[in-house]
Amino acid sequence: MADQTRRERLLTFLLLPAIVVAVLVLAGVMFRSSFQLEKLREQSVVEATLLLANEKADRLDKNIIDQDNAVRSTVDVNDRTSFGARWLESAAIQTPTVRAVFLIDLSAPGRDVVAVASRAPGPENERFRRLCVEFMLNEMKIDLPPYDQLRHLHTAYRGQSYLVSHWQSEVHGRRYLTVVWHDVPRIVHDLFPALYTDIQQSRMNVSDADGRIVFGKPLARTGPVLGRQFETTLYKWSVNVSMASSEELAQAVQRRRVLEMVLVALSSLVVISGLIVIVVAAAQERRLANLKSDFVANVSHELKTPLSLVRMFSELLQSGRVESDDKRRQYLQIIVGESERLAALIENVLDFAKVERGRQAYHFEQGNLAEVVARAVDVCRLRAEREHVEIALELGAELPPVRLDERAIEIAVINLVDNAMKYAPDGDRVDVVVRANATSVEVRVLDRGPGIVPEDRKRIFERFVRGKGTQAKQVRGSGIGLALVKHIAEAHGGRAWVEANAPRGSVFVLSVAR
Repeated sequence: MADQTRRERLLTFLLLPAIVVAVLVLAGVMFRSSFQLEKLREQSVVEATLLLANEKADRLDKNIIDQDNAVRSTVDVNDRTSFGARWLESAAIQTPTVRAVFLIDLSAPGRDVVAVASRAPGPENERFRRLCVEFMLNEMKIDLPPYDQLRHLHTAYRGQSYLVSHWQSEVHGRRYLTVVWHDVPRIVHDLFPALYTDIQQSRMNVSDADGRIVFGKPLARTGPVLGRQFETTLYKWSVNVSMASSEELAQAVQRRRVLEMVLVALSSLVVISGLIVIVVAAAQERRLANLKSDFVANVSHELKTPLSLVRMFSELLQSGRVESDDKRRQYLQIIVGESERLAALIENVLDFAKVERGRQAYHFEQGNLAEVVARAVDVCRLRAEREHVEIALELGAELPPVRLDERAIEIAVINLVDNAMKYAPDGDRVDVVVRANATSVEVRVLDRGPGIVPEDRKRIFERFVRGKGTQAKQVRGSGIGLALVKHIAEAHGGRAWVEANAPRGSVFVLSVAR
């Protein structure tokens, strides 16, 4: 048993530091993972912002190209007289940013416009024609194959931005260039707001090659800004998207880190507290097991002694080897006394077992505590006379009635008086005093024995616990009587405690709530 206890203690002392180290390692790993996750989170924010910028740029390119394909599918270069008539029928719906379509004969010496379809005829079309023939053709790279590929030109003349789409066709050996003129102001004022309604304007704008904003508002400079040029159409412009500000990111990261640190600290604290509770509980369980072993030994001894005496004197009476009637009466008195002590011990054990299982039921009635205490003292007087101990009962004046279970109070008082008589010297006296105060009625049992050391006064009412004094080891007892007294007192709204009795001895007090 001792070797097993030592092994359990050794295992506990080895296991506790190991678990603490494991918790610390886990906390370190979580902190490290937290910092890595924050870096990944910042990187994901950058990637998400870049992805958003790409999506916004691609969205415009796709819209412009879809309009170009709509024009290409409805314009017939062979029909000069009604050039673009089919396109004009649905131009406002399918191609809202296209202002006009021009057909240029590249095989002619002058490379001039041979057909025009316009949504708004007027002098602007003539100015654009001259601009296209004189300047734009040189930038369109019309001599590079493949000739039928859809291409775009984004340029500026005299402070005005132009976007044109163009492709070539060959008819009867002659090359024709179809030029689609997109209305840039309409793109800025109508198309941009329609395409970019799903993002806050404070987080996005469009700027030209010189950094001037052509759409949107200036972006906040508190955070990084990612820009992406329009790849195909307005390739001299850029769409700019701002990330969350660095301060906001830092604050969010800090809040998240603090939260994770607090959670890790709380988790570690819970684990360590749980380990401490387990270790303490294991130690208490070992101590309780030892106390239970002592209790079994004490009860066995308490039962064995009176049974041995009863058996011995019964055998003497049975054998007829009794010298006189006085001896016979003495033997019978011993048998009766030991039987009473045996019955009281068994009764205590049974009552304590009910308390331990939570089955002890009390039947409270309004009653006179003084009468109950007097009956309990009378029960103890016979034993007190045999042991040459005097019991003095003092009842206070005008004691109020209280709610009590008479049987339980009798058991408690008998246990207190019996405990006092165990330590009372021969010829001494045990005083039982009943008095009332403002909140309770107290039963005080005073003895003049060896007393109880201060460190035992709090533990003496615990189950299986007995005093550590030298005389306490010599006096028989089970260690459950005072625990039963405490339970009865608390069930009656009071408490049980012990005080020092000057000049020597102890005062055990049982209080019952008024």
